Amino acid sequence: MRSRFAAPSARLALAAVAAMAVTATATASAAATADSRSSAVRACVTKDLTYKVSLKTQAGGYYLVTAKAKSGVTCYLEGVFPSASFGSSPDTEVSPAEDAVSEGVTLSGSTAAYSGINPMTTNNDHGKEFDFLHLAVAGDETSAVTLALPETATVDRPVATNWHADPADAVPFSG
Repeated sequence: MRSRFAAPSARLALAAVAAMAVTATATASAAATADSRSSAVRACVTKDLTYKVSLKTQAGGYYLVTAKAKSGVTCYLEGVFPSASFGSSPDTEVSPAEDAVSEGVTLSGSTAAYSGINPMTTNNDHGKEFDFLHLAVAGDETSAVTLALPETATVDRPVATNWHADPADAVPFSG
């Protein structure tokens, strides 16, 4: 009889030791992950940045968006195009002007990232006119900012380049 009662207690003791080992491993793993994240630069969100829009004449004309980190912020922008639109209808949302992802850009201090937005990629006189651009970091669309354009844009099938460290790489050539 005694051996029947000993077996469940041994199983309980073994289960308790195993649970403590799993908890200790999970705690150590979480601490290591937190340590590695604290030393790593985090991804930028829309509110981390300040934006400037300027009109450029190269490549038939486009808007150059310059993004800089706010004071005290260090973050990186993925090398993908920003989420942007000129209005609320789907036909004013920008599409990618590039086929591949570019290198990411780490922003801090005076370092800037650049994206070129061509509001009209068609060769016609159609389109809608807008005075503002709605812009967000890809993945953070609910926090979009509205930026005044330097002049009214006629919009028809707009495209945007990826974020780049060099403004010369952000020229949205169409066609």
